[in-house]
Amino acid sequence: MPIPEHEVEFSAMRAQGPGGQNVNKVSSAVHLRFDIRASSLPQYVKDRLLAWPDQRVSKEGVVVIKAQTARTQEKNKAEAWARLLELVAAASHLPRVRRATKPTRGSTLRRLKSKTVRAEVKAGRGRVVD
Repeated sequence: MPIPEHEVEFSAMRAQGPGGQNVNKVSSAVHLRFDIRASSLPQYVKDRLLAWPDQRVSKEGVVVIKAQTARTQEKNKAEAWARLLELVAAASHLPRVRRATKPTRGSTLRRLKSKTVRAEVKAGRGRVVD
């Protein structure tokens, strides 16, 4: 599902964690913001994303992804973009509808036979009476 670039907003900030001078000086971390309701995605994908039990989707319907693993802003931007596409792809995938089928005669007979065998095993565990 392609997402137009003008619908995504990037902002740079300083990354957290270890990294020494590079972390303290360079704004290499990237925040990606994507408004689901204002996007050009199909309605069923929007509905699934908004109902998604994910902390990256806010109550206002905005996806916020933070990428800070790489040392450069470009790599973090690419990583955030890839994670957004992965999220949208997961939401656009519709699971196949399961139709209930009747068990075969053989499977029913095998199940009943195993139940009979198990019942006999358990019946044999009783107390021996003289």
